[in-house]
Order: sequence, then C-alpha cells, then structure tokens
Amino acid sequence: MAKRRGKGEGCISKRKDKNGKVVGWCAVTTGGINPKTGKTKQVLLYGKTREEVQEKLIKALAEKQAGVFVEPSKLKVGDWLDKWLNDRMKNHLRPTTWDSYKYLIDTHIKPAICNLQLKNLTSTHPHDLYNAKIAGGRSDGAGGLSSRTVRYIHTVIHAALKQAVREGLLAQNVVDNVVIPKQHKKEMRVLTREETERFLTAIENDRLYAAFLLDLTSGLRVGELLALRWKDVDLKEGIIHVRRGLVKIRNQEGETKTKTAFHEPKSKQGKRDIPIPEDVVKELRAHRARQNQEKLLLGQEYQDNDLVFCTVDGKPIEPRNFTRTFHRMIKKAGIPHANLHALRHTYATRLLEANEHPKVVQELLGHSQISMTLDTYSHVGMDLKRKAAEKLAGLVKEKAW
Repeated sequence: MAKRRGKGEGCISKRKDKNGKVVGWCAVTTGGINPKTGKTKQVLLYGKTREEVQEKLIKALAEKQAGVFVEPSKLKVGDWLDKWLNDRMKNHLRPTTWDSYKYLIDTHIKPAICNLQLKNLTSTHPHDLYNAKIAGGRSDGAGGLSSRTVRYIHTVIHAALKQAVREGLLAQNVVDNVVIPKQHKKEMRVLTREETERFLTAIENDRLYAAFLLDLTSGLRVGELLALRWKDVDLKEGIIHVRRGLVKIRNQEGETKTKTAFHEPKSKQGKRDIPIPEDVVKELRAHRARQNQEKLLLGQEYQDNDLVFCTVDGKPIEPRNFTRTFHRMIKKAGIPHANLHALRHTYATRLLEANEHPKVVQELLGHSQISMTLDTYSHVGMDLKRKAAEKLAGLVKEKAW
C-alpha cells in the first residue's frame, strides 16, 4: 500500500484547458498564513512537464524544511508596503500613527526601494537607505534626518517585513540584523525660575494667558491642553480630568490636506486627574468669564464646543497657531531657544527638584512607564545629587592622624 502524503508535502496533477487538452502540470503545497482567514495558504507550482514540476516541488519542500521557502511572486516592495499599510494595518493603528507611517513610506522608503522585488530584498538595502537618510535625507534638501526619524523608518520597515514573513512572502526579516543609528538624546530645555517669571509677565495681557499658565502648572501635552472641555475641569476641587487630545490627521475627503480631530489618549495612563494650584483656578474662572462675554458678542455665530481654550468664535485652536503664539511671547520675554514642550519639562523638573516621588511625577505626566520619566528627566540638578551625597555624611568615621 502506497504511503499517504503528509500535510503540506504536495501533490502533482495535470493542467487542462477548457477543451480537456493537457497544457502542463501543477504541484500544490502549503505556504504562509492567509491574513483574512488565519489558515495556511495553498501554493501552486507550474511547469510544462511532470518532471519539471516535481523538481520544483522537491526544492520547495527542502526549502520549507530549512525554513527558507518563499512563495513564488513578483510582488514589489512598494506594492507590498501599500498593501500592508492599507489592508493589514488600517484598522489597527490610530489615525495619527497611520498618517505618520504613510508619510514615511511615501516620502522616505518607497522612493529608494519601491521597484525592488520583495523576494530580492536583502539587509544591504535598508542599511544603505538608513545611511543615505542620515547623510542627506530631509525632504526639503536641508541636510540629513535625525537618528530618531531613521529609527522610526526602521520600525515601519521591520513591521511590514515581519508580516511578509508570516504570510510566506519572505523567508526571514532581513532588517533583523541591520545596525540602526544610535539615538542621540536631545538636550532638554527647562525654563529657569527667572525665565518663568519673565514669560508670565510677557503673556499676562494675552487672551490665552490662562492656557500657558495651566500648561506650566499641569504639564499637559499641547493636544491635551487644546482638547480640554469645561466639563473636564473641576474648579471647585481644583482638578483637571485629562480624557482626550487634539490631533492633526490626514483629510481623506475635504479640500484641505489635514484636519483636526479629538482622540482618546494612546495608553490608559494618558487618562489621568491632575490637581492644580488655587491661583490657577482663579485665573481659569476669570478666563471663563471673558469667554462668556465673547459668546454674548457673537451670538449664534459662536460655535460652542465646550472648549476651555478656543478661538474667539469657539472653534478648536490649531496646534501650529498656538505654537506660533508661544514663540512670539518667548521672543517678547527675551528667552532664547525654547519650544512649547519646555513648559511641560519645566513642570516635571520643578516637581522632582521639590523631592516629589518619580512615580507621582510619572502619573501626573501620563507616562506609560516610570522608566520613561526617569530617563527623560535624568538631568535634574546637581543640587539634588549633592543632597543625596550629603545623606551619607558621617557614614565614614573621621580618620585619626
């Protein structure tokens, strides 16, 4: 009795046209996983003769045994990246993440390797791509990309190729062993106490004074600040409830390329409650009174979105416009080289300098892990280090001479 073939060992049969004429031979074996069904895919191997097909089948089975089998395909890298992003990841990524992936693929990855057949991709290709981007990869031609951006490009390529391996389109992920650029830690900008006073003086008559003051005393991210609703603010208890953020996403249908949208935080730690000082509560009350006056003046033209900080007609403030206002005020205050994120950094730094426990600071900032907080604010003053050293005073007995 003939031995029955095992699953995946393949079978060979004749290929016939519609008239029943034999036009070739075909072998069937198994390949990767079908992403839609979750089941193993069938792979067809064609040839003019039985011997030709049998040779292909034997080779395929040997490659599968060795873990290097790749399904026959002329699929190009660019086509696979599009398919992976649109068909595999569209429903699994936040809109902002999907947009950033698409930008990196269209702007930096596809122009370099889109026409290369996926099965011919080697570790040399991404390695050369990373080096080229570091040397001069900015889309505006003004120099190279940061190591952080190149690492992000690597993350996208690695994820796309990992799925290709799972589906049997590649034998291995060729970027697994590619050396990626080290990420250089940017020097963090924290406002000094004197700069903080100058900044607050410069903005005291600005319509958005309360927004900058709250940012400085709560450590909110810009998107969280601009998405804040009055129902998220407990003025009686002096607590801010962070429940969402304002983001820019690609506009798929409208006339403009991008649009603003509100989204929940990325992690559960992002949803948090932040106590604020009493003087900030007072300023928020005054801000709300001024906002109510704007509503009365505009009447029905005012778009009431319950936003704490909005345009004069109630619409969400574009993050870019808010940043421009900040830079204008920083210049007015005579403070050099500071971006809007410096307010959040200043908030966290002052807490740590006041000996607040890092775990509390992590929760207030909405960091997913305490290691992120400790790493980000490892700069916190030499004075704290000296105080730590002074705790050991008297541990070593004075030597008698």
